[in-house]
Amino acid sequence: MSEGDADARRGVVSIYTDGACKGNPGPGGWGALLVYGDREKELCGGEAATTNNRMELTAVIRALEALKPGSSVAVHTDSQYVKNGIETWIHGWKRNGWKTADRKPVKNAELWRELDVVAAKHDVKWHWVKGHNGHVRNERADALANRGAEHFTSG
Repeated sequence: MSEGDADARRGVVSIYTDGACKGNPGPGGWGALLVYGDREKELCGGEAATTNNRMELTAVIRALEALKPGSSVAVHTDSQYVKNGIETWIHGWKRNGWKTADRKPVKNAELWRELDVVAAKHDVKWHWVKGHNGHVRNERADALANRGAEHFTSG
C-alpha cells in the first residue's frame, strides 16, 4: 500500500511538489501532484526569471490553493528549504518583522507570507522526501516542474 492510499483512507489529500530552474536565477517551473485515493490532479506552471526556491514555494502554494478550505493534507517536498522554513524558521521571521536572525530581510518573504496564509486554511503535515531517488510521485512532480519551465526555456 502506498503512502497516498493510506492517507486517503484517513481522509488526507497527499500532495507531492517540486520546483525546477534552468539557471538559478533563470527560467523555471513548478509542479504539484495531488492524490486522493484513485483520483489524481496535476498542476504546473512557470516563470521566465526566477529561482529554484521560488518555484519550490510556488508549487506548494498553488497546490494548497487548489483544495477546499479545511482539508487534511500531507505535503511531500524534496525541499528542505520549504519544510524547514514553514515548520521552524517562519516563526522567528514573523517575530522579527520578516527579518532573519542576522537582521537581513527574509528572501522570498512575499511567498512565505502567502504560504503561511494558505497553509493556515488546512490541517497540513509536512514530509521531506529525498529528491531524484526513485520516489515515483516525487519524480512525477519533478517532471511537472520541468514541463512548467519548458514554455520559458524553448526558443
